[in-house]
Amino acid sequence: MSKNSAILVFFVSAVLLSACNQKEQKKQGQETILKGSTSIFVDETLMPVLEEQVAVFESNYEAKIKLIPKSEVEAVNALVDEKSAIAVLARKLSGEEMKIFDQKKIIPKVTKFATDGVALISNIKSNDTLVDLKEVINFMQGKPSTTIKGLVFDNPNSSTVSYMNALAGLKTIPQKGVFSFKTNDEVIKYVSENEGMVGIVGVNWLFQPMPDMQKYIDKINIMSVKGFKNENYYEPSQNNIAEGTYPLARDLYIINCQGYSGLGMGFASFVAGDIGQRIILKSGLLPVRIPARNITIKRKTKSNIKK
Repeated sequence: MSKNSAILVFFVSAVLLSACNQKEQKKQGQETILKGSTSIFVDETLMPVLEEQVAVFESNYEAKIKLIPKSEVEAVNALVDEKSAIAVLARKLSGEEMKIFDQKKIIPKVTKFATDGVALISNIKSNDTLVDLKEVINFMQGKPSTTIKGLVFDNPNSSTVSYMNALAGLKTIPQKGVFSFKTNDEVIKYVSENEGMVGIVGVNWLFQPMPDMQKYIDKINIMSVKGFKNENYYEPSQNNIAEGTYPLARDLYIINCQGYSGLGMGFASFVAGDIGQRIILKSGLLPVRIPARNITIKRKTKSNIKK
């Protein structure tokens, strides 16, 4: 390469880099922790509770947040590939994923905001509303079952699949007796129409269904689960999740890789704050901090006591 060509390449690169920096600085200037617009990639198993959080956040501040539902794998890839700077996940970033951000000189801000339950559901016509987690794991490992005809997941790349695969010591979703769709709603609908199938969904899809899904919710059972360390069966209630007795609980996180004080920081603070935690409590999930309740006691005085 000639000297003049090298100078030209350097000049063009400098101009492009400057343009990108100016664009990013302009975006940062227009966006604050409570103002502007941004997109958030959300683990689709957590969409119902996040939609309500965004609706309340936007009603209180000059902000516009677009939620993009994705599988866990897609949401993490979006962060790594810089297609999104904010994601909501049912796990922290792995060590390998953190190394990628270290190389990019980015320190992700991680905010835990709730604990979710992975629910097992069955058709309402099923006589048994109890399930042993060991039997579910055995079925995933290819062992026969007298009560489970099949397991139904929302998406082969979803967080529920990775969660259950980890428990079963598997790297990929089994091919035999295990089915997957695209959404939690499709799982609920399928189980409501097929006896013997056990669906695996996020709890908030059951406690906060869309109006058109209620007729399917009414045709399923939320099963009580026996874990590995306890002989009793527990349903995925807030109380059981809080006491640590429900065996399929997982923590939820907002991962913010913006690198500046933008809406990612503001929204995470809101969700982890008093209003956001009240929304979590209402959704059926367990908030990180139980919102305080102020009780006013009025004492009777002589003036307001009737004779």
